[in-house]
Amino acid sequence: MRIALVTDSTSDLQTRAQEMGVEVVPLYVNFQGKVLKDWLEVKPADIFRGVSAGAALPSSSQPSPADFKAAYERALQKADQVLSIHISSKLSGTLQSAILAAQDFPGRIVVFDSLAASMGIGMMVERAHEMLAQGADLSQVLVELERIRADNIVRFTLATLEYLKKNGRIGGAQAFLGSLLGIKPILTLKEGRVEAAGRARGEKKALAEMVDAFKTWAAGRQKIRVYYLYNADPQAVDAFKREVAASGLPVEVRATSEVGGVISTHTGPGVYGFYAYSL
Repeated sequence: MRIALVTDSTSDLQTRAQEMGVEVVPLYVNFQGKVLKDWLEVKPADIFRGVSAGAALPSSSQPSPADFKAAYERALQKADQVLSIHISSKLSGTLQSAILAAQDFPGRIVVFDSLAASMGIGMMVERAHEMLAQGADLSQVLVELERIRADNIVRFTLATLEYLKKNGRIGGAQAFLGSLLGIKPILTLKEGRVEAAGRARGEKKALAEMVDAFKTWAAGRQKIRVYYLYNADPQAVDAFKREVAASGLPVEVRATSEVGGVISTHTGPGVYGFYAYSL
């Protein structure tokens, strides 16, 4: 039985999705009076330039069920079933749109909640593609995705608190105090929600905390796949990559990917971090 893969643009797979034959349904960025398709019509640099020039902070919106229906119709032209892997339902209504669209294709669409974002979704899509290419069936793939969803690590940090302040995720006084003290929040995802994993005063301490978290999680694991992420500045994650490479841990670097416009809308520029899972 042939199985096709569908994901959404917050997986940040970009060209790799096309290489794997994966359908990507874009989310939308509402910016400067326009509704723009994530990655296709707007990139993070466009947002940061616009906001720096005085534009209001953008907002984001989910794909419609009709968007998903069209993607499923395309996918089912080359497959018998579709596995549709998406951004955490705790962060976006994207999954619900996918579920509604799937009702038009009884028994042919399986929608999977990654409980992740960015490369956390992307790594699951890539793993599913790898297993299907090796002859696994849908039930085997789902068991593996559930395992990865339950046992992965993610950490990321922000260069600025300004975007969090502007979109109401942090108070103005907190943002001012944090910036004044050089506080860098260290964030993670727990059960699909963004939560604080720590905070550090200064870049070096933030880097050290993230490296320590990775080493603690990785201890005793035999094979680890790492996906690095950043936006605006690809060199932002370089110091972390060097620390991981020097750790002696059994690490396989799978990708270094830029975070797209939808997620960057909420984080601002200068994000860097990682996702990892073990085999």
